[in-house]
Amino acid sequence: MIQNGESAQQFWRQIYGPNRGYIEEQYELYKEDSEAVEASLQEIFNTYGAPSWLYNGDTRTATQAGTEAVNDVDMKKITSALKYVEAIRRYGHTEADIYPVGGYKGGDDKYLDASTYDLTDEDLKEIPAKWLWDKASAGVDNGLEVVERLKKYYTGTITFEYEHVNNHEEREWFINLIESGNARVEPTDEERKRLLKRLVDVEGFENFLSRTFVGQKRFSIEGLEVMVPMIDEVVNHATQESIENIMMGMAHRGRLAVLAKVLGKPYDKIFSEFNYSSDKELMPSEGSKSISYGWTDDVKYHYGATKAYPSDKEVKTKITLAHNPSHLEFVNPVVEGFARAAQDDRSDRGYPKRDPNKAVAVLIHGDAAFIGEGVVAETLNLSNLPGYNTGGSLHLIANNLVGYTTDREDGRSTRYASDLAKGFEVPVIRVNADDPISCISAIKIAWEYRQKFKKDFVIDLVGYRRHGHNEMDEPRTTQPKLYKEIDNHPPVAKIFAGRLEERGTIRKGEYENLQEEIYNELYGIYSKMSETEIGTPEPPTMPEYLLNGLDNHNTKVDEVVLKEINEELLERPEGFTGFRKTERVLSRRAKMLEDGNVLDWGAGEALAYASIVRDGIPIRITGQDTERGTFAHRHIVLHDVNTNEKYSPLHGLKDAKASFDVRNSPLSEAAVLAFEYGYSVYSPDTLVIWEAQFGDFANVGQVIFDQFISSARAKWGEKSNMVLLLPHGYEGQGPEHSSARLERFLQSAAENNWIIANVTSSAQLFHILRRQAALRGRVEARPLVMMTPKSSMIRNPRMGAEAKEFSNGKFMPLRQQPNFEPNREKATRLLIGSGKVMVDIEEEMSESKENYDWLQILRVEQLYPFPQKDLKAELDKLPNVKEIVWVQEEPRNMGAWDFVDDYLRDLLKDDQTLRVISRPRRAAPAGGVPSFHKAAQSKIIKQALTQN
Repeated sequence: MIQNGESAQQFWRQIYGPNRGYIEEQYELYKEDSEAVEASLQEIFNTYGAPSWLYNGDTRTATQAGTEAVNDVDMKKITSALKYVEAIRRYGHTEADIYPVGGYKGGDDKYLDASTYDLTDEDLKEIPAKWLWDKASAGVDNGLEVVERLKKYYTGTITFEYEHVNNHEEREWFINLIESGNARVEPTDEERKRLLKRLVDVEGFENFLSRTFVGQKRFSIEGLEVMVPMIDEVVNHATQESIENIMMGMAHRGRLAVLAKVLGKPYDKIFSEFNYSSDKELMPSEGSKSISYGWTDDVKYHYGATKAYPSDKEVKTKITLAHNPSHLEFVNPVVEGFARAAQDDRSDRGYPKRDPNKAVAVLIHGDAAFIGEGVVAETLNLSNLPGYNTGGSLHLIANNLVGYTTDREDGRSTRYASDLAKGFEVPVIRVNADDPISCISAIKIAWEYRQKFKKDFVIDLVGYRRHGHNEMDEPRTTQPKLYKEIDNHPPVAKIFAGRLEERGTIRKGEYENLQEEIYNELYGIYSKMSETEIGTPEPPTMPEYLLNGLDNHNTKVDEVVLKEINEELLERPEGFTGFRKTERVLSRRAKMLEDGNVLDWGAGEALAYASIVRDGIPIRITGQDTERGTFAHRHIVLHDVNTNEKYSPLHGLKDAKASFDVRNSPLSEAAVLAFEYGYSVYSPDTLVIWEAQFGDFANVGQVIFDQFISSARAKWGEKSNMVLLLPHGYEGQGPEHSSARLERFLQSAAENNWIIANVTSSAQLFHILRRQAALRGRVEARPLVMMTPKSSMIRNPRMGAEAKEFSNGKFMPLRQQPNFEPNREKATRLLIGSGKVMVDIEEEMSESKENYDWLQILRVEQLYPFPQKDLKAELDKLPNVKEIVWVQEEPRNMGAWDFVDDYLRDLLKDDQTLRVISRPRRAAPAGGVPSFHKAAQSKIIKQALTQN
């Protein structure tokens, strides 16, 4: 601490003659680097400040001289200087040394030019440092030195953007960290050597693949090799703080290196996946660690892996790299779902208890994809929402300056790829990939910020791409100038080795020795791998356990228990005042379980959820307006009209043994759907449900359906038991929201990858949900895609069911048409269909005096797996059936017809015909004129019920 003016003055008066020259020289060194002078001099300068005679021969102390000098300085100059200093903080990144290649530094702005503020160096020298920078360190005495020091902090190989963060505490945290000089770590010599070894390992791995598997795609990490030691640093921090899980997602770039170097995937396993080498048919060597995937497999740079890190801590840290298809950024919300599932304690009633230190999400993005793909913005929007918050994710942009072949000026409308994050008040560090120490410093800062503020953080790692988008691509066609520079640019390991040689940390030639060591290691593994004559491989087949029936689960609940649950669902906390209209609707459920009464759809759903959590199975259900329900049927979260306090009746169940987590989601489909999928994968014992506001909203999440939910089990062995509720049905409200595009889910139905249902009673809903919960964690588990009713059907009494169907029944994939007794001997037509149209037919028949003894009518409630055996058994009871007629309200090229056609045709006898009754083929799912809809619907029903 600098002494008061009188003490300092007395001290400096003791220095005379040549000693003053020596002190001045040492003081200049001290200002540059306090460690450059002897400890005794450091103490003197720290205690007494600058030598007093430096101020125009004045014997005053620095503080006194500075204070008085301000009076003689033009206040306009001071104001301009303050603006200049603030500009360095705000715009220093524009002049930062963050580009290894490309010459992108700077721009046309003059924010960091003193002349912009009508200032000269002499002007700045006249201004005492403390007037511009209250945190000015010892050795920074005037305005010019302030500018030079701050530029050092803000325009180096690591730079910062935090001004967009509106929280004062967070901004102050950054200023204190950066301007204290503590942002950059200073590793020991041994740590620098280990860092070099790590970089050489990564470089050597990629070089070996390049030489051994010439021309094969690997999406190498070269140009961004430092990403591996950066992930190492995340692991180090996580293990030190006993974080149980690191959940990581990344696209192709550098994935093989991360798998090998971070997750410990065996080299021979990776080599064997380059199975198209001309000189070897590679198989993993004996004893190689087995990694199990699905039965259809995937390309090597899509796979994930898991590794547990050894630690002397009680809690071990595990890192999981999620499987990821070519759809790049769509894995982000999946990984966030992993993290939230790992953080939630679902063992008690109510909402889960969350511990953000149970897991941390690490997302590695491409620069073009981060700004270009909307799912990134959707995922960032989840970061601070109560139902999706994961306590802060670390985002690392693997910035290689080019998309596939697209330059950045064609790929984004912003200066930086990371600018999207600024809208969510996420701080950004930008760092040069050729400076490994700055890179690991960035990780330290990001980690500390995440742990303190529980918020997301972005590191824009600016490097380059040594080769094209993949190793079969020629980038010099589209970026000739850039690649001329890259061709002449040394790898980061060589650059870093050179710095360590200059420092004396390593001897000349050590870099080359390390290169030789890694090559010999890899070549030794490769050369010992067996040559195998593979021949023609057998087509992969689905495991037999997925052929197991789904009807082996007892889903009924005793009627006494149902009544107890129903009574509890109608109770409210003391003093809670619900909305009168809503409470009046819910109160009708009190007598629904009495003889002769029926439970409507909402009541059946509530009893299903309540009975499931009573069984000790946690539930998570999310979607747009899911708490109330799009069609105001659910009301599973109530609001006190006086206090707006929320209460869920599912949280008041005294015998509930697991959590019930219900959340209204943001107006997002892709990210939320992917989040819930990730949650279901990581927590297979939880019944995870996602509800679309209308079924066709699922269109926006098509990538998640195609690349994850429908196919992940076959590709990667990744199992999910999630439920999708998709409102579906034609009500004359136009082409949007009529259809959940049932045909698209059926088109992807194969290998028992999921269950597709279209149920038409509250009891069927009750039993299928309980069956899905019973499948949790089992090998035969799979997602359930369910078409659910909308306004016209959800309160229709025909969708209700009596109590005995809940306490004695089970789910029926094929169901007799209710309120219809067929004459099986006389029936000449089997009318079969699914969903709302069958209820419309039931209503028409109830109002008709027609004798329908020529008909048998069946509802297919589970379209996939198709109940073919059950249907055959029914057909065998119909000796005189001449035609099978499939009826649907969707156009002929939509709905279930094209899917069921083959199944039904296989059941036809020689004297039987098959046809469909539907709307004609259409481009849009439905029309927009209610009267036309009504006429078309009436025509379908009339044709179905008219005898030829």
